[in-house]
Amino acid sequence: MKSREKVIIVGGGPVGLLCALNLATHDVPVLVLEAYSELFMDLRAGSFHPPTLEVMEPLGLTAKLLEIGIPVHKWQLRDREKGVIGTFELSLLGDETPFPFRLHLEQHRFTPIVLEQLRKIPHAEVRFSCRVEDVAQTGSGVRVSVQTPDGLEEFEGGWVIGADGGGSIVRKSAGIEFDGFTFPERFALISTTYDLGQHGFTDTAYISHPVEWCAVFRLPDQGPPGLWRFLYGCDPNESEQEALSEAVIQQRLQSVQPKPTPYEIVHRTIYRVHQRVATTFRNGRILIAGDAAHLNNPIGGFGLNCGLQDAMNLTDKLIRVIRETVSDDLLDRYVRQRRTANIEYVQESSIRNKRLLEETDESIRLSRLDDMRRASQDPSLAKAVLMRSSMIDSMRRANTII
Repeated sequence: MKSREKVIIVGGGPVGLLCALNLATHDVPVLVLEAYSELFMDLRAGSFHPPTLEVMEPLGLTAKLLEIGIPVHKWQLRDREKGVIGTFELSLLGDETPFPFRLHLEQHRFTPIVLEQLRKIPHAEVRFSCRVEDVAQTGSGVRVSVQTPDGLEEFEGGWVIGADGGGSIVRKSAGIEFDGFTFPERFALISTTYDLGQHGFTDTAYISHPVEWCAVFRLPDQGPPGLWRFLYGCDPNESEQEALSEAVIQQRLQSVQPKPTPYEIVHRTIYRVHQRVATTFRNGRILIAGDAAHLNNPIGGFGLNCGLQDAMNLTDKLIRVIRETVSDDLLDRYVRQRRTANIEYVQESSIRNKRLLEETDESIRLSRLDDMRRASQDPSLAKAVLMRSSMIDSMRRANTII
């Protein structure tokens, strides 16, 4: 294996593993370095949009996901007092994509599928318990310093892809700034076995309220009816312990759908939420993707999808640079395409979604809800909403950039 051909990928999450699989499938040797001792069980992401299913289909991943995920054919916008504002049918996208639905599946059930395929490829190596401490560019490639169970080691390759999350050491080593802000409130993610579908909730529903807004969505479990997840913003003045207490959680869930007995809670977690975009996604032979390159709030399910779309866009181009000796200027197009898509669509849409749900000015709130009600009742307007919320518009915009 020539070190100048090998791509070192920092981060064994969904973005890093997908980068590795696409490269290795096209005969590019890869080394994945993951700090954790095993695949990380991240509960946050769980929705795959149509363009993501499209770009992963050639690798055989989409067919496997469809076997175990939940296709979501419509979603609702609700208001706590006024009930259902509008229902948006994704079948309106039938002439735009072969996958006119969202697919609900947790990312921790996605990563083992990718890893299993990756381990079948001789020139793909995945090493756990390897914490990267520094990345440096050399005259002809890159050198990565890694703390392993056996001590400090160095690995050399032709390129490094940082898919190591918001605190990316790869991005920091490359001197790339990460502009943006952090929301004052933390987000709680609560899972329950109680079936909201019996109360008319679609498998994805957004509930508007000036203080206690919420999003709910259904994910696969060991069997029907699956797990229902509640996502909501916590009181900034609450401690983490208070926010995740049984009393507070029960109050928040009961306010969405009252029931005579307490909700059975399966998972509970709380985390900080950011809106940030790196000033560039490339510095020479160092590239970044996914959360290492951009972060956004989770309303709309854009984060994982944008990262996976990054992974395929970047590696499709890197394959050409390595295997076809195309100029590495092609990688600058990756930066232009994916950074633009993130700024113009993902950042703007995720912030707008949050504002729609939490608006405190009653006149503005009612006006926005009326706009969404009218859109849901007009197929052409509804399709425009769905083209944007399903990330078809952002993907097409990115692909037009030279």
